Formats: sequence, C-alpha cells, structure tokens
Amino acid sequence: MQIREHVGADKPAIILHPSGTVVTFDELEARANRLAHHFRQAGLKEGDAVAILMENNEHIHAVMWAARRSGLYYVPINTHLTAAEAAYIVENSAAKAIVGSAAMRKVCENLGEHLPGGLPDLLLIACEKGEADLPGWQRYPECVADQPDTPIDDEREGDLLQYSSGTTGRPKGIKRELPHVAPSEAPGMMSALVSYWMTPDSVYLSPAPLYHTAPSVWSMSAQAGGVTTLVLEKFDPEGCLDAIARHRVTHGQFVPAMFTRMLKLPEAVRDSYDLSSLQRVMHAAAPCPVEIKKQMIDWWGPIIDEYYASSEAIGSTLISAEEWLAHPGSVGKPMACEIHIIDEGGNELPPGQAGEIYFAGGYSFEYLNDEAKTAASRDQHGWVTVGDVGYLDDEGYLYLTDRRHHMIISGGVNIYPQETENLLVTHPKVLDA
Repeated sequence: MQIREHVGADKPAIILHPSGTVVTFDELEARANRLAHHFRQAGLKEGDAVAILMENNEHIHAVMWAARRSGLYYVPINTHLTAAEAAYIVENSAAKAIVGSAAMRKVCENLGEHLPGGLPDLLLIACEKGEADLPGWQRYPECVADQPDTPIDDEREGDLLQYSSGTTGRPKGIKRELPHVAPSEAPGMMSALVSYWMTPDSVYLSPAPLYHTAPSVWSMSAQAGGVTTLVLEKFDPEGCLDAIARHRVTHGQFVPAMFTRMLKLPEAVRDSYDLSSLQRVMHAAAPCPVEIKKQMIDWWGPIIDEYYASSEAIGSTLISAEEWLAHPGSVGKPMACEIHIIDEGGNELPPGQAGEIYFAGGYSFEYLNDEAKTAASRDQHGWVTVGDVGYLDDEGYLYLTDRRHHMIISGGVNIYPQETENLLVTHPKVLDA
C-alpha cells in the first residue's frame, strides 16, 4: 500500500478540522520519506516496532506511512492512557522508537519511570514553536529536515500492530506476519475495498481518534486511493456536521455513539447544515441500536452501510442500508469468510440460536507475547473468535447479542446488558450507555 502515484496531483491528502491545516500528497510523501531515512539511519530494520503517541494532528499519518514503507510495525497508543499504561505497550511491543506530540508531552516525559529496561534509543517529539526541548528527545520534524525526500532504497511493507482496548485485562497486541515484499507488491484488500467504494474525487471523513484500528486503516487506504481525508481533530456533533457541509464530504465512517450525539442536537441545528454531498457512509465498532439507526436513515437517507469486524481481522460482515431495512438489527453476511455459531460445549448451533461467533478464512494473527490467549481464541477446527455472541437467521444474516464476558446468568437464563444499553441510549437525557 502506498501513496506515491498520487504525488503531483496538487490536492490535499489530509485536511484537519476545525483548524483547516492542509497536508498535500506531495508533502505527505516527502515527510514520510524523510522519516523513513531517519528510521534507517537510527538502525531500525524490517520487523522492528515504532510506538506513536499522537492525537489527530498533521504529523500522525506521515509517521504511520514512514513506518509502513520501512517494513516496521507501527503501534498507535491511546492518548487517554497514563504514562504507566502507555509504557506497558512500549515495553510489550519492544518498540525501538517512540514518536510523540506536544499534546502528549507529559506522558512522554514520564514514560521512562515505568520502563525498567529504559527508553528506546530513538525518541522524537513534535514540539510547538517556542516550546522547550524535552531532554533526550529530538524535535520532530526539524530533526529530519536534512533527510532526502526520496524513497529509501530497501522499502518493505510494514503493518499496524494494534493493541486491543483491554476490557478484559491489559491491552493485547495483535500481530500479523509481515509480507516481506515492497509496498508496491503488497496485497491491499482494504485499498481494493476503498477503491470500490470511493474515487479520487471523493472526500472521506475520519471523525474518530486515529489510534483506533478502523480510522487508521481506512484513512490510509483512502489516501492510497488518492482520496482526500478530512480528519476531525476531536469529534463534536455539530462540528462534524459543519465539516461535512463545509468540505462537501462524500464518504465517512462513524461509530454508533456519534450517531446518538448528532441525533440529540436540536432539530433546527441539524437542519441548518447541507449534507447533500454525502453519498455513502459506514459505521462499525459497536452494536447500533435499531431505533438509532432508523432515525439516522430517516435523516440521511438509505446511504448508511455497516460492517462488523475486529482488530484481529479474523473475518467480517457487511450489510447495506437497503438490506438492513429488510433485516433491522443485522450486521450483515460474511465477506470472504465463514461464520460458525458455537455453544459452550463446542457444538455448532442452528439458525436462531445465540452462541459464540467463530470465523474461518480470515487473516492469521497472534496475541503478542501471549501464547495462552492466542490458543484460547481458536477451537479444534482452527476457527477463531474474539468473544462476541450472536446468531444467524435463516438467510445467513448475523445478529450481535453481546460479548461473552458481559453475559450474566440469572436463574439459568442468559442476560445480555447490551439489550438494556440499546434501550437506555434512546432516552433524550442519556448521551451514551
């Protein structure tokens, strides 16, 4: 996956909202190349990891592209973590470099206290103008200003090393084998999907933090397809509508909580923005209450598609808005994979009965440094699960019920909190549940 073919197009690769900061494809390519040279000079080689501690800003995509074209794993870290929590990920991933931002300065400054083996040798931080240096850290991008803006000689395709949210314990690193090929030769399933969905004339809205899997993967895939990516520096419901109207957004990806917050805006506010440029949007990441999605389709029209997947990339489903209206509550049918619903005894369940969702035919992965958790995610057939519970209907559409570890058993009955949460979130005084 690469953006090189779009250099010279004289168009934005990235627009930040609301600041209006623009990074063109030419600038993004040059920045990524300079940092890739810096990584190589520092001794980073294929298979090494780079930790990224950055909010949605003008630098984060260049850092990810630099790592990706250098054959490195890039590890975006949740910006809400404490220094101790971030240090765990730095240590667990064996990161050979850290790239931070001014907004994350305090966390960067305190990381060393929580790393018994010490900080990595290469430490970069994007300081604000006039801001004092952070001892031991190089100022980025000033430190790479003299590096060539041409590609490194030994480009290799790297990959995202994503850490799960850690709802059942410490975050787990999700690692896939590198392809060991040049970026131009690497398989690009996501790029192909984005190219099917969008064209170089599209404007793609990325409203969520880029340390999450979908925002980073989809925004980079959009850029690889020559699509301008509009990145919200922070999600705000009215600010999101303003961004769509102001920049004539054609496509975007959301999570249900964003829908809920936008729907809770006064109707007069919602109606004051021209959203007619929207052609198709996606949502994922969490179950969307049926009533919320119905209200969104009533507002935006039948342009809201949905997919179900995980950071582990073990498989996915897809459902169009039109299909969803005929199968409300479904997350769709499997894409290039198989779904099996399994009970606690390891038996496959028929349609209509809820059990743990297993996928076959997805990507292979491991939980970094955790053979037990990796093994526990597989069954005797080699099918893989992330612990979600759901059922298939007679037509093969999947419906999510909850996560296995959320289930409560009372009087021999399985109780799923998700059902209550879906009801609560529709109340006008409840922001999220």
